[in-house]
Amino acid sequence: MKVHIARTDLLTALQRVQGVVEKRNTMPILANILLEGKPEGLDIIATDLEIGMRGLYKATIDEPGSVTFSARKLFEILKEIKEQDITLIVKENNLITIQAGRSQFKVVGLPSQDFPTLPAIDREGLIPLPGSGLLTLIRKTIFAVGDNDTRYVLNGLLVTMNTSGEKGVIRIVGTDGHRLALADQEFHAPQDVIPSGEVKVIIPKKAAQEIRRLLEEGGDEPLIGFTKHMVIFRKSGLVLTSRVMEGTYPNYQQVIPKENNQKVLVKREDFEGALRRVSVLSRDKTSSVKITFSPTGITMFSTNPDLGEAIEEVPATCHGTEFSAGFNARYFLEVLSVMDGETLSIQMDAPLSPCLVKEAENPNFSAVVMPVKV
Repeated sequence: MKVHIARTDLLTALQRVQGVVEKRNTMPILANILLEGKPEGLDIIATDLEIGMRGLYKATIDEPGSVTFSARKLFEILKEIKEQDITLIVKENNLITIQAGRSQFKVVGLPSQDFPTLPAIDREGLIPLPGSGLLTLIRKTIFAVGDNDTRYVLNGLLVTMNTSGEKGVIRIVGTDGHRLALADQEFHAPQDVIPSGEVKVIIPKKAAQEIRRLLEEGGDEPLIGFTKHMVIFRKSGLVLTSRVMEGTYPNYQQVIPKENNQKVLVKREDFEGALRRVSVLSRDKTSSVKITFSPTGITMFSTNPDLGEAIEEVPATCHGTEFSAGFNARYFLEVLSVMDGETLSIQMDAPLSPCLVKEAENPNFSAVVMPVKV
């Protein structure tokens, strides 16, 4: 194989796949990417057996062929090279020569036939979605997904798509049991492309993170589709596939408060700033802060026997009787960090009941933070 390719194109491809390639040494070839020189360009493929990414990049192919190469090493080499034109030459025994100006690297690869095969993808059934809207849904929910939670399904995002006629709604939910985030968005659903009904899948957190990175690049509007075992994401010549998670997602609707006796309206920046300051003196492990809601406003209090205590008052409009509740400040701040509106709505029934947090200006986003004992 002999390929000429621009450094910027190859570096972009390597940056995209760094999050997909398997870092552990369970199968050495999964730390590699597959390079396939074809008449139409250079195909670059990465997989960890759960997630796969394929992209076709503009290149001049003198000799077609294929080889696998360490994704990390090729990325490190490209970062140090300054020349804009890269030549890749693959000789016998999978010896790869990288030429760039007066620099030359010779690295041993692995045979391409040992690389796992990605599933074939059909464009039919893929749903066109506005990229900025999908990016917002993921950004507003992925923070709440569990990390290595023993309840396996909590390590993924629940995606629900409901279509009726020409209209559809996509909902994404993330929770780890301590906080929950829910975001909705409407989309156009042509009946000849999308049949009416409901589709539910659980996407692994890692796959959602990779989709988010691709959306942040901008460019063409994405296409997304679901099968019984897979989610397919296509954008600007890139295709990402991921296995969906098996299992039953918990009934998150039971956690979301329906009617609340206590309702508070407060400026988001004021509330977030005060919570951030008061949490500095909270206990390190629990980050617990006591918040008192009263007709005169909000009072936040934290104490640490080794450091001292902090207290701050925040102007707010409170409807209901005075009561206090404890919260893990870190969980609450993560909810606030994905909000964009000026006014925050906080609702809860009792000191140990779930706390519903919403943006007054955005009815399509809700979050729930579970209180803690203080």
